[in-house]
Amino acid sequence: METNKVLSALCYFSIFFAGFLFPLIVYFVSDDQYVKKDAKTAFLSHLLPVIAVPLVLAGLVFDMGVFASGAGLPIYTLIMIGLAILISVVVVIWNVYKGIKVLL
Repeated sequence: METNKVLSALCYFSIFFAGFLFPLIVYFVSDDQYVKKDAKTAFLSHLLPVIAVPLVLAGLVFDMGVFASGAGLPIYTLIMIGLAILISVVVVIWNVYKGIKVLL
């Protein structure tokens, strides 16, 4: 049982060392339903920053005309970048919280 707790916590902590790959592997390898649930939750939460980054890049690509004119970054691009950073920070904090919670 203790091994399952550690494995579940590692799924959440893997945001620091293996991204979404570790929870995905654990999900398919583990037989324990609680570990599978934690691996799935960790995997989905690890995908949020991965989805946010292309949105920021798309905003920058669409604003290339503004860069060429030398007008600088439009406010909505700055908002998108700030939102992506906020999402990433919240996801990291949430994963650390969930990992510690599983261990206790």
